[in-house]
Amino acid sequence: MRVYDLIQKKRDGAALTSEELVRLISGYAAGEIPDYQMSAFLMAVFFRGMTPEETAEFTMAMVRSGEQLDLSRIRGVKVDKHSTGGVGDKTSLVLIPLVAAAGAPVAKLSGRGLGHTGGTIDKLESIAGFRAELSTDQFIEQVNRIGCAIAGQTANLVPADKKIYALRDVTATVDSVPLIAASVMSKKIAGGSDAIVLDVKTGRGAFMKTLETSRELAQTMVNIGNAVGRRTMAVISDMDQPLGFAVGNALEVREALDTLRGEGPQDLRELCLVLGSQMLLLAGIAKTGEQARARLEGAFERREALAKFKDMIKAQGGDPALVDNPARLPAAPVVSPVPSPASGSVESIEAEAIGLAAMALGAGRATKEDVIDPAVGIVLRKKVGDAVREGEILADVHSADAERAEAAAARVGAAYSIVRSRAPRRPLIHEVVG
Repeated sequence: MRVYDLIQKKRDGAALTSEELVRLISGYAAGEIPDYQMSAFLMAVFFRGMTPEETAEFTMAMVRSGEQLDLSRIRGVKVDKHSTGGVGDKTSLVLIPLVAAAGAPVAKLSGRGLGHTGGTIDKLESIAGFRAELSTDQFIEQVNRIGCAIAGQTANLVPADKKIYALRDVTATVDSVPLIAASVMSKKIAGGSDAIVLDVKTGRGAFMKTLETSRELAQTMVNIGNAVGRRTMAVISDMDQPLGFAVGNALEVREALDTLRGEGPQDLRELCLVLGSQMLLLAGIAKTGEQARARLEGAFERREALAKFKDMIKAQGGDPALVDNPARLPAAPVVSPVPSPASGSVESIEAEAIGLAAMALGAGRATKEDVIDPAVGIVLRKKVGDAVREGEILADVHSADAERAEAAAARVGAAYSIVRSRAPRRPLIHEVVG
């Protein structure tokens, strides 16, 4: 079986067999297949696509390239969540302790951010002492003891995906639904959970800009999960503007704490209730959506989710005192307001522009080597549909120095569109798939 023949077969629109895909992935992971041949294959997939069966086999071939976590020692149905990434997306900080407080064990592996979307581990590491690196035994023991854990991914988890993604990044083959879906689902499947809920973002601040492409990605990932025996469903949620108000690591932790206290932004709370309800249904904790939502709302109201977050932080070496005193989180020395240039209503906020402004302040990474400043970021005061007067503050920029604050403030101001008429609000939840 020559790699040349596999490239030609895919170039001509045919589907590869399971054996052919295993040969391709294992050979590339082992260094037996050169980059130029894998690049040619990826470009053929970009133009020709993959069948649902082929995509599932491709995903599992990547899963088998490295370590697979065995979470069978965790009691109950393990449920995981993944977001395709967005601006101000601190959902996991609220959702994981919330679902655990409602009775479902959550063993979540998360990554660090690259680009404007930020990473869950970066946010948690703005908490003094927080330890994201857990051994498998520590990970399992913590979930059994307190109900949840959020840890960093190991280097041995799906090594083929790391090599292939690096190649896609430099060969203009990132924007392929089968390849995106296989990349996401290979890590989720290797993570060992029994059920997976996917938060697929759509809009200007998301990787998928249109509802049509978001729907295609969601359905492809759901098909993969169900084809390999993982209960999987997806929620398509809006990312045309940032989620919540805070964008930046410590700022997002503070907002997550506000939400766990019942004082946070309504869109973040609602998204957590929608995703959490699906997680409880897949875990068998609730039989109906109404039952699931009621359990979650109770966990909010009784502050059980807040207590669970505190338990998780303490278990992973972080400072639990900040739960009651968020002032212990890092804070930027310079806070600059962004005034509105006109009166009217906020028609739109370019979410990606807000994310890039935060990244320029130091809240994100342009390269893997960049160092995160946990204190910096942006806090919006006005969202789409809000009325605003000329000179009223649209947002606050939190910066390490005045020069970067001024540059970021200009970018944030330009990201807002103010119109005279009342602007409509976009729906937060577009669809549920699966």
